[in-house]
Amino acid sequence: MRTVEWTPAGVRVIDQRVLPGTETYHTYATYEEVAEAIRTMVIRGAPAIGVAAAFGIALGVRASVAAGEDLPAAFERICQTMAATRPTAVNLFWAIERMRRQFEHLRAEKTPEALIAEALVAEAQAIHAEDIATCRQIGRHGAELIPDGATVLTHCNAGALATAGYGTALGVIRTAVEQGKRITVYADETRPFLQGARLTTWELMQDGIPVTLICDNMAGHFMKLGRIDCVVVGADRIAANGDTANKIGTYMVAVLAQRHRIPFYVAAPVSTLDLTLETGEGIPIEDRAAQEVTHIASVPVAPAGVAVANPAFDVTPHDLITGIITERGVAYPPFTVSLRRLAAGT
Repeated sequence: MRTVEWTPAGVRVIDQRVLPGTETYHTYATYEEVAEAIRTMVIRGAPAIGVAAAFGIALGVRASVAAGEDLPAAFERICQTMAATRPTAVNLFWAIERMRRQFEHLRAEKTPEALIAEALVAEAQAIHAEDIATCRQIGRHGAELIPDGATVLTHCNAGALATAGYGTALGVIRTAVEQGKRITVYADETRPFLQGARLTTWELMQDGIPVTLICDNMAGHFMKLGRIDCVVVGADRIAANGDTANKIGTYMVAVLAQRHRIPFYVAAPVSTLDLTLETGEGIPIEDRAAQEVTHIASVPVAPAGVAVANPAFDVTPHDLITGIITERGVAYPPFTVSLRRLAAGT
């Protein structure tokens, strides 16, 4: 499926807020619209957010050149708008910095502004293509860890919808299935936004991969019964020591997995690493609107006026993680050593 793509009319994305009931696509012609789509979770998932941001920057620069604006000032404004959308996923900032480096290089080369706009579109398209290739590599490395006949538990959605089109955690599962392994999946519903219930199950059913939906508070029960062989989740930011931010509830799953001696794997591209942070304590955690907790599909499920806490992510400590699957291989403890080696490509 095409989660996000560049078209002559603008950035085309699938609206993840209305899945699985309605498969709707929007085309955004301005960078402000792309930023709002990221902010409101029309598009979500760390790698997909990064791709969308790159496309949004390219859109903005193209419009600024056409309007005859001061390009350096306009570029900075566009980047700041994108950076302000969601704070936790480091792929967003990675993509912004990659586009910034290209912009600064082109400016230093005294490239005409019209050609700068074209080059930034090409750079964003390269990020898109690389993400798909990266996810397939993650899938190849991760599939080696999944035994034939395994039942895999996943939390949230780290599939095609969270990336440019193949998936990280679900990419591991897809690749294992493509290799002929008999894989079944248990998908946590992932309250409060229900990405597991609405998105992960939809994706897997589209692919014909057996999936069972469970409530978040059922994971421990099925682990105790021996129904889960391993856990594979995605990530939004990984600190230098391996502490990993992912969708709220991931930490709980990791604790349960350790209690039941079940391997717990994180699947994420190298762009999700944030080696500037020694530990996960420095990862910013996004707080979202109360209505995401008090309502489901605009239907209230809690008393009006109740106090609500709605952190979108939690941090799983590194000592609960068996391995971190990247496109360059699998990092194992001590992560402070293995992650830096993978980041350096050695």
